Amino acid sequence: MSIGWALVGVLVIAGLGALGAVATGSRGRALVAGVSTAGVGVFGVLAGVSALGGEAFSKTIPQLLPLSEVTVTVDALSGLFCALIGGVAVIAGLYNIGYSDGHGSRTGQSLLPLFVAAMILVPAAGNVTTFLVLWEVMALVSLMLVLAEHRLRPSVRDAGVWYAAMTHAGLVAILLGLVLFASKAGGESFTALRDADLSTTTRSVIFVLVFVGFGSKAGMVPLHVWLPRAHPEAPSPVSALMSAAMVKLGLYGVLRVGLDLLGGGPRWWWLLVLVAGGVSALFGVLQASVAVDLKRLLGYSTTENMGLILLGVGAGGMFAADGNRTLGSLLIAAGLLHALNHAGFKTLLFLGAGSVLRATGLRDLDRLGGLVSRMPATTALFGVGALAAAALPPGNGFVSEWLLLQGLIHGLPGADAVVAVAMPLAVGVVALTAGLGVATFVKAFGTGFLARPRSEEAAGAKESPRTMRFAMLVAAAVCAGLAISPASLGPALTRVLEALPTVRDGSPLEGGVTLRLTGIAGSISPVLILAGLFVAGLLVVVLVRRGLPRRESLVWGCGGTRLDPRMEYTATSFAEPLTRVFDDVLRPEHDVDVTHHAESQYLIESVRYRQRVDDRVEAALYPPVLAAGNKLGAVLSRLQNGSVHRYLALGLGGLIVVLVVVGLTA
Repeated sequence: MSIGWALVGVLVIAGLGALGAVATGSRGRALVAGVSTAGVGVFGVLAGVSALGGEAFSKTIPQLLPLSEVTVTVDALSGLFCALIGGVAVIAGLYNIGYSDGHGSRTGQSLLPLFVAAMILVPAAGNVTTFLVLWEVMALVSLMLVLAEHRLRPSVRDAGVWYAAMTHAGLVAILLGLVLFASKAGGESFTALRDADLSTTTRSVIFVLVFVGFGSKAGMVPLHVWLPRAHPEAPSPVSALMSAAMVKLGLYGVLRVGLDLLGGGPRWWWLLVLVAGGVSALFGVLQASVAVDLKRLLGYSTTENMGLILLGVGAGGMFAADGNRTLGSLLIAAGLLHALNHAGFKTLLFLGAGSVLRATGLRDLDRLGGLVSRMPATTALFGVGALAAAALPPGNGFVSEWLLLQGLIHGLPGADAVVAVAMPLAVGVVALTAGLGVATFVKAFGTGFLARPRSEEAAGAKESPRTMRFAMLVAAAVCAGLAISPASLGPALTRVLEALPTVRDGSPLEGGVTLRLTGIAGSISPVLILAGLFVAGLLVVVLVRRGLPRRESLVWGCGGTRLDPRMEYTATSFAEPLTRVFDDVLRPEHDVDVTHHAESQYLIESVRYRQRVDDRVEAALYPPVLAAGNKLGAVLSRLQNGSVHRYLALGLGGLIVVLVVVGLTA
């Protein structure tokens, strides 16, 4: 199917789905919204696959927007993100049928296919105005979806305020950068931007502005504060779409503007990206390792993984700027592969968390447990996602992180001082992040699904409907396919790199069963690793059942024989050692309440321990900014005294300032 017809299908199915969800009653609304969302995703995948197969598309529609025209252009880079978003949408749409059956709001269900359509069309934009309009549509629709359950919990409104503020602050930065770019280029089409002859200072200002804006959407620290708020409060299919798909458009913006439209740039641009990515990865995984809210944990995990992706892109950009295109293309390919892998396992994890939430009404890991016997399918599928997110073999996250490490390690012999310092630190960041990621998901899976239930809600949990389980099974199958055959993505990644002229250097990956790196020494065989693990596991089972003597005895339990759920590790207690190790960074707050018997203060009736770990970046940075904003607002409010003369004078003064600025910069 041609790309043009696929994009038409995206618009038609999204429109019909939105109208159908509005017109349908509560019983059939989730079915209509889910099927239409999956249909939009299918057409998005078709458009993306066609582009990755070598087809190109460009179409201009004049006079559709005021003072501009709509331009749609799809190349391999656009196609990768269209396919990624479409794939996540197919799974989320199928999942929504069972998840929202009978209780999905009319607004939320009707907006779901429109949200997916907006995300698919963002990377297809071919000029500045089209891009900004689609970006704002995506932001507004996603905000309304985050607020879909605002009547149920006050925290939803707080999350919506933060999300609205951060996403529009990011839009302002992107708007300033792209408008400056278009004004200096003499046109707003991407072709005109590529051909623009700009000064070094102007190029750097544009890059920093758009990197801040796109980094905000990608959940980059310190602009991440919306992400752990919005993702837990949004309905689970929306959380999956936002975390697995929408944040990737921040990555798309950095690649499109930095490596395509601006044609690369000096090394310090990409060193900035690398540092921001490394800080985001470490901070995100630290916060995830101590989080007890399951969806909040997954939100911080998204910050971590987007940090790793930006780290790879930053390192690749550095090497490309130095002329080492072999390592540059390998590291950017590693970042893109990890983006695909993250989309797969994060979709599965958020859908698994939604299954738990629907069955128990809980997100608190300290109150869960025992779900393995009550929700066996959800437990097994969440375990697949946790294995991938922990970057352990044979999960798909392992392959892309291995590829990222290979690129960074092969950059270590560089004689340049910046590279000699940055690459070992980057390797250390990836290694530490991987170790903390394992602890994070062992905690999430162990305390949330294994052992005994620690609440009545967990004890009464029942397995999710078939459509939800089927959607999670599809996500798990995608993760398995990406883990077993990453080399099959080599041609697609090569075409994407060819769309980035500063890094194109042939195919960085090749092979079939064995994944081989071209230009440097390195290979890995996921199939052989899987086979080795299977044989080792089978050998252990055989030895335990037939080769070794067995003896049954009571579990040791501090002198007792009956273990109570209160004796189990909770998520808080599991993370306590990590909290102590990173005490200077996390700065946890402890509270111990001791209740004595009325008869004597020496006899303790109960002891209650609570630990709270706030986001230290948010606590240090945002209160002063908000206070300054409030003071500025109070000062500006005094100007509104109802005097028309004052308003005219202020308008004249503003016009004079604008004219002076334009005159000096033109």
